[in-house]
Amino acid sequence: MKQAILFLLVLGTLSCTKDELAHPLDARLEKTLNRLSPEGDLSYFQLPQSDNLTGIPAGRQNPLTKEKVELGKLLFYETGLARKAKYKVGEGTFSCSTCHVPAAGFMPGRVQGIADGGLGFGAVGEGRDRFAYYTPAEMDVQGARPLSLLNVAYVSNTSWTGKFGAYGVNEGTEDLWGIEDEATEVNHLGLDGLEAQNIEGLKIHRMTIDDYVLDDLGYRSYFDQAFSSWPTEERYGLKAASFAISAYLRTLLTTEAPFQQWLKGNYEALTAIEKEGALLFFGKAGCYRCHQGPALNANAFYALGVKDLYETGEAFDTDENDLRNFGRGGFTKKAEDLFAFKVPGIYNMSDSPFYFHGSSKRSLREVVEYFNVGAPENDRVPAENIAPHLHPLGLSDQEIEELVVFLEESLRDPALDRYVPQEVLSGNCFPNNDSQSKEDLGCQ
Repeated sequence: MKQAILFLLVLGTLSCTKDELAHPLDARLEKTLNRLSPEGDLSYFQLPQSDNLTGIPAGRQNPLTKEKVELGKLLFYETGLARKAKYKVGEGTFSCSTCHVPAAGFMPGRVQGIADGGLGFGAVGEGRDRFAYYTPAEMDVQGARPLSLLNVAYVSNTSWTGKFGAYGVNEGTEDLWGIEDEATEVNHLGLDGLEAQNIEGLKIHRMTIDDYVLDDLGYRSYFDQAFSSWPTEERYGLKAASFAISAYLRTLLTTEAPFQQWLKGNYEALTAIEKEGALLFFGKAGCYRCHQGPALNANAFYALGVKDLYETGEAFDTDENDLRNFGRGGFTKKAEDLFAFKVPGIYNMSDSPFYFHGSSKRSLREVVEYFNVGAPENDRVPAENIAPHLHPLGLSDQEIEELVVFLEESLRDPALDRYVPQEVLSGNCFPNNDSQSKEDLGCQ
């Protein structure tokens, strides 16, 4: 009898609800997130595992397969694709990962990405600079800082301006495709933003798929496996390469971030200060108004009045008249879209100390303080274009600290190297293969 009573007491203890077991901060945070979730529970904020190919959002014409992901993983780091460099000396020296460095949160390790025309790497890409053989105008650089590729499966229209992709915000913009910006001609293929952008990205960044890549490096059999249902005349081109790279990129999910672990029931994954920061993020600070869903991003564009890349004094081949300074409006030509930029994902932002499209802030504390003050700093942006979200937040010093800790620690996946291959088929050094990078990376 005593044993039966003891068993019932133990069973009753084990069957307590998770709210009863949780710290009050956990209960408050869960209640807040459930209220903000369209589904009414935490699943709205949870990322699927990277090997759950049926659970990851895929492109309309690009279902995810293991073979595509594996091929894309190799192509993304393969410097052997860099076959159309401006000069012979630049051939085979850069890759997609040159400007999207895993250790830098799949962003550049410096203020601006440099592909062709760059030299060196440093530790996380911060040591890359202009190769003296190239003039600034000959370099492959962009007038806005490259976005992170983490959790990009949850983006329907990629890039700061959202100009790529036939769906989402670009429905109704068909008359603009390929007119003033030749690159947007790709939208007529009816693809999602990621697949469309990567087709053009391979061209813009001077890469190609040719017989050397297919046969000398050995990628033909990989394309055959990944695209066996495609006609042979289409199987080995830039579209197929884009689909493979896009498939790989869709699996770059920050599932090991402490906040994701907390969402899945590990209450010890966050410290008390991180939980306070999360409550601010999803409450008083209002960050959740723009940063939504599993990836904490949005397919929306806002003018925040920050400075442009050319104003850093550290960027090449960009100036006040760079079309990319005008954001979404540079594509749509609508006055109300001028200086509005896409809401970025914010996981692993602490891996690289440059923020906003113009790398105008150098720490997450500066970012939080900018929003807390709520005043634009770029005089070129008309007051009527500034997003209503930019207003004084009234955060105390302690609250700023708590929010910064949440952004820096809770949203940082510490194990992104799991997405990096051991080697590529060329055997080249990656992400860069120039002489200085090989020395920096220790792969001479």
